[in-house]
Amino acid sequence: MSQEAKTRPDSGYRPSEDEPYMNPRQLDYFRAKLEAWRAELIEESEQTLEHLRSESWQEPDPNDRASHETDAGLELRTRDRYRKLLNKIDAALARIEQGEYGYCEETGEPIGIARLEARPIATLSVVAQEAHEREEDRYAQ
Repeated sequence: MSQEAKTRPDSGYRPSEDEPYMNPRQLDYFRAKLEAWRAELIEESEQTLEHLRSESWQEPDPNDRASHETDAGLELRTRDRYRKLLNKIDAALARIEQGEYGYCEETGEPIGIARLEARPIATLSVVAQEAHEREEDRYAQ
């Protein structure tokens, strides 16, 4: 069995705090997790485009037409969020290749396995993220 097959998110392997941080196996695991997420988002986007292309936009009833347009607008906003998320996934994959993945972009400290499991595109440690949010709140008032 190849190293990559051993570290795919569905292989049963889970990174542990007991291992050296961001070792090759962990990096392979997160790379596979990000690539699977990316593929899923692209597939959903393609399904949405196909759905929008196949829809009849000539609804005779104005209420039905308005409802249809509202639904299409919601789908497009969701896909725009996906597009932004795809950019973040691509950036995380680039950080893996550059050897920067898993480390806070502000402090250089490890982000942590638990946080990366929950949000594999994270660029800030929990402490740095909380400080960032406090700063945003301060300026929002």
